[in-house]
Parts: sequence; C-alpha cells; structure tokens
Amino acid sequence: MKAISLLAVTSLLSIGASGCEQRLAVEDLTDPDIKRVFATGQSIESTIGAGYQTIHNAVANTSDEPGVEVWGLESYSSLNNFNLGTRSAIPRLPINNVVGAPSILPEFRDLSKEARLIVNAMDALDALVKAGQTTGSPARDLRARSFGFFVAGASLGWLSMLYDSAAIVSPRMPSDSIPPLSGSADVNKAALAFLDSALAIANNPAASGAFPLEPAWMGNSTGLSLDQYKRTIRSYRARLRAGVSRTPAQAATVDWAKVIDDAENGIQANFMVNTGGSTGWSVGYQVTRYQDPTWSEMCMMYMGMADVSGAYATFIAQDYSHKNGWFLVVTPDQRWPQGTTRPAQNASSVVASSVTTKPYITNRSISNDVTGEGWGVSFYDYTRYRYIKQNTNSGPFPEFLKAENDLLAAEGYLRTGNVAAAAAKIDLTRVGTGGLPALSGAVTSATQAVPGGASCVPQVPTGNGTTACGNIFEAMKYEKRIETMFSGFGRFWIDSRGWGDLVEGTPLEFPVPYQEMQSRQKPYYLLGAGFGSAAAKGVYGF
Repeated sequence: MKAISLLAVTSLLSIGASGCEQRLAVEDLTDPDIKRVFATGQSIESTIGAGYQTIHNAVANTSDEPGVEVWGLESYSSLNNFNLGTRSAIPRLPINNVVGAPSILPEFRDLSKEARLIVNAMDALDALVKAGQTTGSPARDLRARSFGFFVAGASLGWLSMLYDSAAIVSPRMPSDSIPPLSGSADVNKAALAFLDSALAIANNPAASGAFPLEPAWMGNSTGLSLDQYKRTIRSYRARLRAGVSRTPAQAATVDWAKVIDDAENGIQANFMVNTGGSTGWSVGYQVTRYQDPTWSEMCMMYMGMADVSGAYATFIAQDYSHKNGWFLVVTPDQRWPQGTTRPAQNASSVVASSVTTKPYITNRSISNDVTGEGWGVSFYDYTRYRYIKQNTNSGPFPEFLKAENDLLAAEGYLRTGNVAAAAAKIDLTRVGTGGLPALSGAVTSATQAVPGGASCVPQVPTGNGTTACGNIFEAMKYEKRIETMFSGFGRFWIDSRGWGDLVEGTPLEFPVPYQEMQSRQKPYYLLGAGFGSAAAKGVYGF
C-alpha cells in the first residue's frame, strides 16, 4: 500500500485557514504487484500459456528483421526503410547503437521482459501448489511448469543468438533484482538448461493427463500432443545449440552429438502456426514485404549457385562494382522456375497455394524489375508464402520446418564424420523436393563433389573468382538456404556466421541496445566493421 500527500488548499474549501496537510492512504496501481497479478491459478496458467506467442511476435514482427535479411544475403533492397540501404551496403557498416539512431531495442526488450514475466509466474505457481491449490489439477500444474521452462528457454535462446549479452533470469530470483549482463555463450547455456527442465517435467508420467496443449499456446488448431510437444522442445534445443555460433571456430566446438540426438528425436512434420487476422500471431515482415521487389528481391550471391548455364560463374568472376545479377538461372532444381528463356520461366512461375507449392521461386514480369546494386538485383523473388499475402496476410506459417530439423542433423553428421547419414538427411529435400541427383550412394567422402557433372548443384565460389561443384557440406548449406528462406528471423545470417560465409565486415551480433546500457548507467557501444564482432572474409571470398 502506498501513501501519498494531499495538500488541501483551504481557500477553495472556504474554511478560513491558510492551508493544511493531511495524509490519505491510496493504493498506487502503477506499482507492480506480483502477488496481485498472479492471485489465481487461472491467471498463472494463462500468463504462462500466452508466453510463446509473445516470443513468436517478438522475432516475427520486428523492424530489425528486414535488415538482418540483407546482412545474410537472404534479401536485397536499396530502400532506407528498416535500415535496408544502410545494412545492405558493401563495404559493410557497423551497427549504429547511439542515442537517436534506429532502434535495435524491440527484440531485446520483448524477449527479456517475457523471460522475467515467466519466471515470476513460475514462482507464483510454486507458491500456489505449496498452498494446496492448483491450476486445475496436479497434471495441469506440471504442464504449466514445463511450458514455463520452455518459454523462458526460448526467450533466452533467441537473446543468445541475436545479442552479444543479456540478463539471465531464473526462478526464485527476487522480482525486483537486476541481473548483470552475461555473454551470449552463458545465456545460451542457461536457455538450454531451461529446455532440459521443460523436457524432464514433460517426461513425468503424472503430466500426461494434461495434454494436448491448449491450441492457443502454440498457435495451431488442435494443440500439440505430449509427443509433439516434447519433439518441439528437442528441435528447439538443436536450433539454439547450433545457432549461437558466431564463427567457424565456435561452430567447431558445438556438441554436435547432442544436436544430432535432439534433431533425430525432434519434429516429424512442419510445425505451422495460424497467423494474421484475429489469431494474435503475427505473420511478420518477411511475408508482407518480400512480395514486392522494391522492398526485397532475391540476391544471387548465394542462390545463384543453382545455375548450371555458366552465368553465375561469370557473375562471381566480377568485382562488386561490376557484378550484374540480371542473369537467367538455368537449373534442374524443381524449386526454381524451369526453362532457358525468361518468357518460359515466367510461364512456369505459379502462384503459391501452400507451403509445399513448387516452384518456391518465381521469375517476375520484366515490368516489375527494380534497379539497384548489380550484386544485389535479380529477376527472381522467393514467393513460397505468397498464399498468405493473398489471403489478407493470414494463414498457416512455419514456426519450425521439418527441413530445418533434418538439416541440423545433417550438419551434425557431417561434423562428426558420418557422411552416409548426412547424405540421407540432405536427400529428403534435395531429391524429394528439388528433384536433384541423390547424394546417397554417390558421395562417400566429405571432399567429393556432388553428382551431376557440368549440371551439378550447387556450383560454389572457390574464393578466387571461379566456381566448382560443391561438396556434401555445400549441398547441405544450399538445401538449408532454399528450404528455410524467409521462414524466421535471420535464417541466412545466423547459419552463415558459423559457416564463415558472410560478406567481410558483416556484424555477427547486436550490441546491447543503448537504452538498456543507459538504464544500467554504463556506456553504450557499437559492433560490426571497425568495432569488433565482424565477419572475416570467408571461403567464398565475399
């Protein structure tokens, strides 16, 4: 209860005295009161249940995501909106993290707040149970506790992949404490520990009666079964364990055996959420924006590796000032429009009706071409999710694609020397979706070129201005790019850090936003070219 002072001006009250002070007890409802917020089991469960939707929206509907796409060569635009022109520039520029600069705060703020809210809710849940009450049943209590650990782990996990530092929160931490900033590696470890706890509780037989999850908790129509929920946790663990790496040296130290184990026991189908409209799940900028090449067109620096005509090799041979992305990608990959002329490819560029519609990529009408830097422009757009755009930005959108899960396992197998197992995983999309020659049985070593001869895919820059048929690791990277493009925050950027493929000078992570540093009364700082945590020139020579 807060007491405030009220000055009564007696002239207004006409009581003749000059004035007096009297103390009036008034409850300050702006002062956080954790006990009041979590007074009932229902409020605790609903807060925990809404947690993952907040995480989804924090990384799907943010103004930073478009700029990260151009860092990763997933997209290209010369517009100034969303910092696109600044972040697409080559040579790369650092992140401008000073007062008045474009904000890099939203993800940091929203993910940090959600992690803190959830651990507070979990503490309230513990108190509820100790008081002999429940959220509905002991099984539901366990379900809520498991899901709370999952949400907290996902929150800290995303912070660890995006920022160089963040605050680690945990249950039983005083609600008014201010945790110090910890480095991304430690934040990632804390995130994985939370996910470990989420899985351990879900494995308790006493929790099974509370499943499936409420549909709204994960944005689908039926709610995840217990098995699906546990597999989602494991896929998330694989993603976070691999995704925190900033450099090839760091990627080499990842416990890839654990990545393999989690991915092999991860999701078995695309995990889709119902986005848009009144669902509360944001469709994100990647769907609403990239349909227009003015805002986003497909850069050929990576994706041109599908070409077998020699045009990509010519493109790569030129320096940045002379590159020209206006070339036709002729490829046997069925995820691209087919044909050896632009009219033929226009004719085979169909409007996507679902996430499985092929081709994923369309050759747009010449009247819609947009000018820009030669290394960034192309004839092509990735329109796999156009069905959402054409349905008033509503529809099923992948929260976690099975292809991402399978290719995490494939990378783990390659890094641990199991070429045959990796080939089988890569072929699931390479052959099953792309119609490319199988790796299984044809590639038996890590250095051997993929099959296809002069028509091999991918055709990879060697770093000296030429291209050559890629090895199985390059085939894995090509598959992950074409299958996961625009399916989440910074797919290319996050992966290419550990692969060593980014353009030299590209920032490897965000600094802690200046607003947070000011609140901690510490100096803010920049990262990127000239300021540290910037990509070295990689194997492609970019």
